[in-house]
Amino acid sequence: MSGRQVRAIGVAEPGRPVVLDDVEPEPDDGQAWVHTLWSGVSAGTEAALVRGTDPHHQVGWDIGTRSFGAPGAPLAGYPVPGLGYMEVGRVLESRTADLAEGTVVAMAYGHRTGRCADPARSAVIPVPDDLDPLLGVYLAQMGPICVNGLLHAAAALAGPGAGLADGVRGQHVLVTGGGVIGLVTAMLAERHGAAEVLVVEPSADRRRVAEALGLQVLDDTGGEAWWAAKQRWQHGPGDAGADVVLQCQGHDTALATALKALRPQGVVVDLGFHQGGAGAVRLGEEFHHNGLSVVCAQISRVPRGMGGAWPRTALAAATLDLLRDRGDEVRRHLVTDVVPFDDGPALLADIAARRLASPPLQAVLRFAEPG
Repeated sequence: MSGRQVRAIGVAEPGRPVVLDDVEPEPDDGQAWVHTLWSGVSAGTEAALVRGTDPHHQVGWDIGTRSFGAPGAPLAGYPVPGLGYMEVGRVLESRTADLAEGTVVAMAYGHRTGRCADPARSAVIPVPDDLDPLLGVYLAQMGPICVNGLLHAAAALAGPGAGLADGVRGQHVLVTGGGVIGLVTAMLAERHGAAEVLVVEPSADRRRVAEALGLQVLDDTGGEAWWAAKQRWQHGPGDAGADVVLQCQGHDTALATALKALRPQGVVVDLGFHQGGAGAVRLGEEFHHNGLSVVCAQISRVPRGMGGAWPRTALAAATLDLLRDRGDEVRRHLVTDVVPFDDGPALLADIAARRLASPPLQAVLRFAEPG
């Protein structure tokens, strides 16, 4: 192929992430060339692709019916050409008035050394000068994932015309999971007026990070955090628990905790990527007897009827508001590992194989400055 040579992190075969040679097209009218500076690692999603445990590799996806395991659905194969979706780069060449040369931008294009950016096809988010550019890894996708969780809560509680805060303002909010998505989502819920936010997390290390961010935490090591939430939030006879749970872990036990912690007719907004089934979830218990709802919030779609008001740029703008206010804390407490791009495959292999005594909360790959 003609174009520009780039290097990207992919997966050669299950368990073996590698740096691959790839090609990007030359920028055309309306496009720009972006040299990558930083790329955030989404550990859960990327580890699944490294292991081959994601459903695309296990049972196959039929795009026509949008179903897994359909007759004839093809299994995804190897090599996987690219991983990642949290990039920050600098515009080196531009053929569009929308992107001035020298501008730092956030995009979602994977761990690769450069990108032909086309603002007409995918979101290109300028990273303002008053923000640490490394924090731009949260602007294009990771932060919008969290904002979208609040949007789904707002739509569930107040309908499609709701504002971002309408699902959490004045509400008792439980957040299950003290990973990056859980912590950012909890900070957003606080920022948008929740009466109280509690973060449920079994890991002592992650609870310490949450506390360093000023968040209140519940230890769920023994699986009893739901009871603490029920005791804490008493609304009336037969009415106790969280108004809304923002579920931010890909574990069935966390979803079970979320359902048990809700007050009657409450809502779980689930941001987790559940790959291993949900054996711990008992739909015949609280879900049935308390009339509960579970809503899936994924970045590929905002709530029905809200797309016009909430394009990806608007989700990024809400993320930027949080980062401008609390970026120093995010940089200090969430970003635990910054490693060179060339060390990325080894790091991903260690994460996927669970070889690290202290897995990174947020790892970021550092790229060489352009020559």
